[in-house]
Amino acid sequence: MNRFALSLSTAIARVTESALGPYQTAVIRIGFSATWLLFLLREFPHRQELYGPDGPWSWDLADQLISTNGAFSALMWSDGRFWFETLYVLAALASLLLLLGWRTRTMSVLFMVGVLSLQNRSIFMGDGGDNVLHLMCIYLVFTRCGQVWSLDERRARRTSAARARGEHVRDRVGPALWTVLGLVLVTVTVLGRLDGDLVVPVLLWGVWLAQALWWAVGRFVRGAEPRILLDVVANIVHNGALLVIMAEACLIYATAGWYKIQGSRWQDGTAVYYPLHLDYFSPWPALADLLSASSVMVLLVTYGTVAVQVAFPFTLFNRRVKNILLAAMITEHAVIAVVLGLPFFSLAMIAADAVFLPTSFLCRLGDRAARARDRLVAGRGRTTLPGQRARRTSESPGDPENPEHTHVGFTA
Repeated sequence: MNRFALSLSTAIARVTESALGPYQTAVIRIGFSATWLLFLLREFPHRQELYGPDGPWSWDLADQLISTNGAFSALMWSDGRFWFETLYVLAALASLLLLLGWRTRTMSVLFMVGVLSLQNRSIFMGDGGDNVLHLMCIYLVFTRCGQVWSLDERRARRTSAARARGEHVRDRVGPALWTVLGLVLVTVTVLGRLDGDLVVPVLLWGVWLAQALWWAVGRFVRGAEPRILLDVVANIVHNGALLVIMAEACLIYATAGWYKIQGSRWQDGTAVYYPLHLDYFSPWPALADLLSASSVMVLLVTYGTVAVQVAFPFTLFNRRVKNILLAAMITEHAVIAVVLGLPFFSLAMIAADAVFLPTSFLCRLGDRAARARDRLVAGRGRTTLPGQRARRTSESPGDPENPEHTHVGFTA
């Protein structure tokens, strides 16, 4: 009984004292925001046909559907072209700022608004990757995804150092951003633009009020207990959201695998052959012909895909087997991106898979990225002294690089 109580108290302390998986959450943030940003940039010339007034799914049809299912889309607030262009640009900007980790809590909400607004505007535009992004953009709002590899982390580090030196630091950008978004939220609520399903309005108001409470406690409350309580609540919400993301990824693979087993083409080992010969999924016909030329290869890939997807949820408790299957699935999605021409679907699935990557691997990856960035910046900052200046003195010209130059950026 004592051992059980000790294990239970340890588990509770682990869940409440810290936000687990900071590197995994950062990779998820970077992965999904980059996926959506790249998609918006690639489809920028075709944005009017996909989600705008020139699309086959007109604004009136979308309005009729949304009035029935209660889905959220800010594009339904107006059918004007200017409003569409503005929202499209803001969606891309929110994705970029979330990718960089600037005001991640606010940007995650705006990122969610952008994804839901565009996807719910034209529900027939997209694939399985869009469905994953649709769900994950909501889960990201509940996470503390800016702990590492973000501008927020760098700002927090600099603020702590400044306060340690006795300097008074006051954040003016956060309250200003909160005020502007609050005015927008109040306006659209009064105008009835948030009518429909209550999930998104409650989430928007909840995050806005929580941010106000967090700022007020840090600004006016002198004791440490209220801030500790808020940290505990935020950690619990973050860890719960991280668990939901992991469960969602497992559910996606398990469902896909078990449905494949029921298909006759997957049972006889020929299912992979057919998409390789569809014009819509054949950006590289010669490569598709090469991969499908061997019937043994097609059989192995078909059965291997089903086996990996069905087995993956059951291997989470075995680290080595899980890492092997995880590498196999990431490789599979990379191949799908190239061979079948589905880069954004693959990027979304790889971002979802990243929640299971080992922390040690992510730390090494971050260290290498930081070293590569430092070498790149140092190379660009190298200068050469003129020859006349070197000959004019008998002393050594010294190191042409500035020894006082330091690099401040993301840390792993």
